Amino acid sequence: MVKNLRRFYTLFLLIFVILASFGLGIYFGKTQCKVCPSEDLDFSLFWEAYNKLQEKFVNKKELDTQQIIYGAISGMVKSLEDPYTVFLNPEDAKRFMEDVKGSFEGVGMEIGQRLGQLQVIAPLEGTPAQEAGLRAGDKIIKVDDTLTADLTIDEAVNLIRGPKGSKVTLTIYRDDWEGTKEIEIERAIIEIPSLKWETKEEEIAYLKLYHFTEKAGFDFQGAAIEILESSAQKIILDLRNNPGGYLEVAQDIAGWFLEKGEIVAIEDFGEKKEQKIYKSKGPARLANYPLVVLINQGSASGTEILAGSLRDNRGIKIIGETSFGKGSVQELEKLKGGSSLKITVAKWLTPTGDLITDVGLEPDIKVEMTEEDYEEDRDPQLDKAIEIIKNL
Repeated sequence: MVKNLRRFYTLFLLIFVILASFGLGIYFGKTQCKVCPSEDLDFSLFWEAYNKLQEKFVNKKELDTQQIIYGAISGMVKSLEDPYTVFLNPEDAKRFMEDVKGSFEGVGMEIGQRLGQLQVIAPLEGTPAQEAGLRAGDKIIKVDDTLTADLTIDEAVNLIRGPKGSKVTLTIYRDDWEGTKEIEIERAIIEIPSLKWETKEEEIAYLKLYHFTEKAGFDFQGAAIEILESSAQKIILDLRNNPGGYLEVAQDIAGWFLEKGEIVAIEDFGEKKEQKIYKSKGPARLANYPLVVLINQGSASGTEILAGSLRDNRGIKIIGETSFGKGSVQELEKLKGGSSLKITVAKWLTPTGDLITDVGLEPDIKVEMTEEDYEEDRDPQLDKAIEIIKNL
């Protein structure tokens, strides 16, 4: 028993040292500096509680040492009260990587927290969530019989996810409703499209970006070349219900509209630390096209960075509703055994220094979608964008 405890103690300390040595500023595992734990840390309380569990817990067979380690790390991270700083056990880490690659099983929506409330950031295009009528801004009160008030985002994701063909019931509250509604959704294989584009009124290219997945940059390059070879003379960039994704993809797409060297975003680490500046790398082949941008409550993260950079650098008009306001930066640190730690390391600023976190981007021309608009399949936001772009 003593030998086993020593092994467990050594393993836990090793994991803690790893968790305490994260760097800031470089994505996906690269570090610039290391933060050492305080010399006066006292783990006696942890071990006292652990020993009491070993001694008195009625179901000894359910005492899983590995799960205790995962739980201890999760509790440490959760104490920071940052919804985007999370510990991912091997199963959750695998699921996260599937998400950013653009394919998984579930209902097809991005969720987040705002003012402590779990809500839909955006239903993804062509998914069961969209077909069920979920919208950006919908508040998720329960997942099946589980209240969401004390859930982290990733805990909620784990409950909502599931194999194709199975069903989940979400209790939803929408500001226009008098009360909550239960919406049952059948899960499916979710293939996230990158974009679509079409010509409107002969000379307007309508380009809708759904998500900044791994392949979105390549897909955008193909669409941009097609637009350049088409009769289109002006562009409407629709970023509504785009929850973001890879920063590098947003930066690459911005480069098609901005001259090389123009600022795309500023990464602010706080505490008087040096900011990191992200700049356009070109090729700027769409920089001379008249352009307007559409956003709504479902526009978040990298989408807000792209829209903000176009407005700050080119004075592009933004039409629609205030964006979600997820302007924080996460790094994914891979840990042993297949686990990962997603850490908020900085906040995004637009090129002119405006904060995005919890604020979002205010549109230059505010156009809201009403319940009747959705029911009648009308799109006054797009109509306004067409009206504006025709006069540019």
